[in-house]
Amino acid sequence: MEAVLRSEVLVLNRHFQPIHITSVRRAFVQLYEGIAKAVDREYRTFDFESWTALSLAVHGDPNEAVVSTPRLKLRVPRVISLVSYEFLPRTRVRFSRLNIYARDANQCQYCGKRFARMDLNLDHVVPRSQGGLTTWENVVCSCIRCNLKKGGRTPVEAGMRLLRRPVRPRWTPTFRAPSRFYEEWRPFLSAADMAYWNTELLP
Repeated sequence: MEAVLRSEVLVLNRHFQPIHITSVRRAFVQLYEGIAKAVDREYRTFDFESWTALSLAVHGDPNEAVVSTPRLKLRVPRVISLVSYEFLPRTRVRFSRLNIYARDANQCQYCGKRFARMDLNLDHVVPRSQGGLTTWENVVCSCIRCNLKKGGRTPVEAGMRLLRRPVRPRWTPTFRAPSRFYEEWRPFLSAADMAYWNTELLP
């Protein structure tokens, strides 16, 4: 049972936006204290009392994880929603290969054509050999052909033009990779959230 209590629960704000991940143990405390409500697969919400009644109704379902107490078996909620919290945590966007692809929409920033990610490179607008940094403002998607044409030069030196000036994205994914992904989480996680779960590039 201890392993179940340590497993993960997705936490939403009251607008059903994901804000972080907690343990089953902590989720039950928040349900019991009235801080949160459990959310089922049909997006219905339950306070502790009604979740207990639902747990009794589905008792014996082999597909449901449960926590046993001396008096009853409680179904494990995989998603909870905080009753009054409506804010999203402020966080920086991870500087990673996938997030650069997401920002540039898999489009070469020189020729404008879209490619599969395996056919794209990351290009330093101002080459590192000229002091260019590995930052949001100096790295763009580039197809192999344009990358070879530009070489170790700036776009001006290579007679090429950027489609748009690279900037740090404004979207803000909210949490880091959990140890396991549950199917019940999928409706609440956007593509931006998923893109956050990857390796950060080093300067």
